[in-house]
Amino acid sequence: MSTQTEDHSTSHAPTTDTPVRPGSPELRILLDRIAIDADLRDRDRVAPYEQIAWAKRAGLGRLRVPVSEGGGGATLREFFATLIALAEADSNVAHILRTHFWFVEQQLVAVDPAARARGLAVITADQLVGNGFSEQSKHAVGLHFDTTITPHPDGGYRLNGVKFYSTGTMYCDHTQIWASSGDHSIAGAVVPIDRDGVTVEDDWDGFGQRLTGTGTTRLDDVAVYDEEFFDLGDPDDQPTGYMGAFLQLYLQAVTAGILRSVRNDAVSLVQRRARNFSHAASGSATDDRQVLQVVGEISADAFAAEAIVLAAADTIQMAFDSVVDGTPDPTASEAAQLAAAQAKIAIDRFSYATAAKLFDVGGASATQRVHNLDRHWRNARVASTHNPTFLKASAVGDHHVNGASFPGNAYF
Repeated sequence: MSTQTEDHSTSHAPTTDTPVRPGSPELRILLDRIAIDADLRDRDRVAPYEQIAWAKRAGLGRLRVPVSEGGGGATLREFFATLIALAEADSNVAHILRTHFWFVEQQLVAVDPAARARGLAVITADQLVGNGFSEQSKHAVGLHFDTTITPHPDGGYRLNGVKFYSTGTMYCDHTQIWASSGDHSIAGAVVPIDRDGVTVEDDWDGFGQRLTGTGTTRLDDVAVYDEEFFDLGDPDDQPTGYMGAFLQLYLQAVTAGILRSVRNDAVSLVQRRARNFSHAASGSATDDRQVLQVVGEISADAFAAEAIVLAAADTIQMAFDSVVDGTPDPTASEAAQLAAAQAKIAIDRFSYATAAKLFDVGGASATQRVHNLDRHWRNARVASTHNPTFLKASAVGDHHVNGASFPGNAYF
């Protein structure tokens, strides 16, 4: 997996020599800064370009890169803990970076030293990588594409097609595209988003995660150089790895961060309420045991979601640690997939309801648009739709009862 700038240069100067590291004061300052007015940005549809620029300048995109190679050196537990805190600050910003951090994981286990070096050069230059994978078509998600990548008579390749769900791409410097490369075969390329023929549209109209740029990418005869091309082979015969587990657990970490934000808003709501219901147990909301119970339940659910995510992260770390020649141990990979699937099933059971409980502590006034408190439910629900929970549950059951393996594609 590799990428290049338009002039094929691989020489990138890092934005900062000392990127933020897990648990550092610099990271806390960055997160606090991103959190400012996150609710207003969501309400008024103000794209967080500035906040993404802060994250880039701080070197957040290289959090997982080893310190010896210019990164933050985060373990997967540290990474997911940081991601939860970022989603607490602004779930849109956290979600925007999802495919960039997947690109980072791809480079960390890359077998080809030259390709790895090219990929890491992009990351350590604090450039971000978005995606153009999914399409709104009749094909099964993630397996077959109408978008094509074909050899060009003058050398290299050409990309043609339309992608949707291009989360984060409009904020990024590059995009990673998957496309059909022939009879039952797929390939990909990583190209700059300012290359001729690439058009990224801000047309995502989902009711949640409104600012993630999860819209259309158009590819009109886009040039792809040989070093930017990679072959993925038969989509039905992909090796089992930990990447799918990483991508799916990422969404649960976003949800865990949302629940922490729900907890924060619940506390603020109760503390600022000047009155309580006439038939409540206490005249003050801060002394009302029933209101306090709801706040406690919200806090417990936020804690549970975070604990579940971090436990699954430890299992994914074992799969990452088992990688030899780019391939993790199959047993460790299967355990990672199981943990990520179980995490989603468990968290989806209570996350929407927990977000809705916020209105039990705030009353009707909390539903006013000016407060934008419904964003938590909307954002958690939209994040959860990336993969049906019932399909996860049935796959886990099949695994336990019949010993069935999990799907090898990154969409499970």
